[in-house]
Amino acid sequence: MNEFKQLQLRVDGHVALVTLDSPPVNALTRVLNDELTAALDWISETPDVRVVVLTGAGKVFCAGADLKGRADVIKGPGDLPAHLRRTRECFHAIRECAKPVVAAINGPALGSGLAMVASADVLIASERATLGLPEVDVGLLGGCRHAMRLFPHSLLRRMMLTGYRVPATELYRLGIVEACTAPEDLLPAAMEMAGVIAAKSPVSTRMGKHTLNTIEDMSLRDGYRYEQDMTAIIATTEDAAEAQAAFREKRAPVFKGR
Repeated sequence: MNEFKQLQLRVDGHVALVTLDSPPVNALTRVLNDELTAALDWISETPDVRVVVLTGAGKVFCAGADLKGRADVIKGPGDLPAHLRRTRECFHAIRECAKPVVAAINGPALGSGLAMVASADVLIASERATLGLPEVDVGLLGGCRHAMRLFPHSLLRRMMLTGYRVPATELYRLGIVEACTAPEDLLPAAMEMAGVIAAKSPVSTRMGKHTLNTIEDMSLRDGYRYEQDMTAIIATTEDAAEAQAAFREKRAPVFKGR
């Protein structure tokens, strides 16, 4: 998993740091799309990795779709549906990654970049970060449905209709990101958050994320019933027994992920 061209993957303990690295603005090329999907699929099935930090190299998180390379990807019948399928599966690879994903938003996350951020679990932003939907300026749409998971009605439509980019301070004020840090403090803050998550039972965090994804579109009654069922399953695991024993014995738990 180290032979990437537009992606960096580093595993430190139980944390995987995934860095988009497609200069100059980390546009979502076909190569980056496929490599990010592959990296997250690998992480999902690697037991030692418990959490992911996703960030961008340089001053931009992701400036959106690779419009310059679009003609090389879409040449004839069938190419457009295949391209659209690959793109949406890239975002779902983040949302459906078995491990929690912390997005460390180092700069602008636009269009496809916003969709990546909205697909992550916990968001932390640099003061240089912005979220936006610039497609109105290039005759396209994209990322609006993902953005609905983050933004209220009027603001989202302003973003889509005008191209307005929401600055990091406003993202923090609205509660969309957990923190707004100085640029140099972003990655340490994200890694600290990842460390807290990694210290928890990997069974609980994995099943917890799966449960949240599943109940998101359910009714209150059906969603809570599903959550109760998952709680009953988690309670039968070795990690649950260890957590309860550690609580009684006033010590730190030692989780085995089963």
